[in-house]
Amino acid sequence: MATLANIFDRFNTPEPAEPQSRRMRVIEPEDPFEVPLFPNEDVYFHVKRIVNTAVPRETDPAARRKCWKMIGYAFLAASLVISLLLPNLYRLMAGYQMEALRQERSRLELDRAALELKESRLVSPERLEELARTQRFIDPAPDSVVYLDNKSDEILAKK
Repeated sequence: MATLANIFDRFNTPEPAEPQSRRMRVIEPEDPFEVPLFPNEDVYFHVKRIVNTAVPRETDPAARRKCWKMIGYAFLAASLVISLLLPNLYRLMAGYQMEALRQERSRLELDRAALELKESRLVSPERLEELARTQRFIDPAPDSVVYLDNKSDEILAKK
């Protein structure tokens, strides 16, 4: 603390022979515009540039060991944090997958409903009659219809 250097000055100076009460102090009138002196403003520090390019560095064997230990501890800490956060990540990914499957299910249900509607339109009796007319299908006459015997069904049922 260079600013306190003048405090120690009182210990180094010899004491005056006469007591302070007898001594008269001369007080000069102060100039109100005068800037007070800064402490140690007469001290000048010369900064010299030091170039250490020619000086070889000494290797510290303990520094290498400390560095590898720090890398190992950082790896262990990172793996611990990852292992603690992994179940939450799996749960989050499963939630996204479930939501995607719900959306796909609703889309497939809409597709199924559209296909059933299309099928019902294609199989409707009006559509079948129209196809029969365009392809010239005619109903057979009632006397040309041959009914099969039901005897074979009875034989199969007995066995």
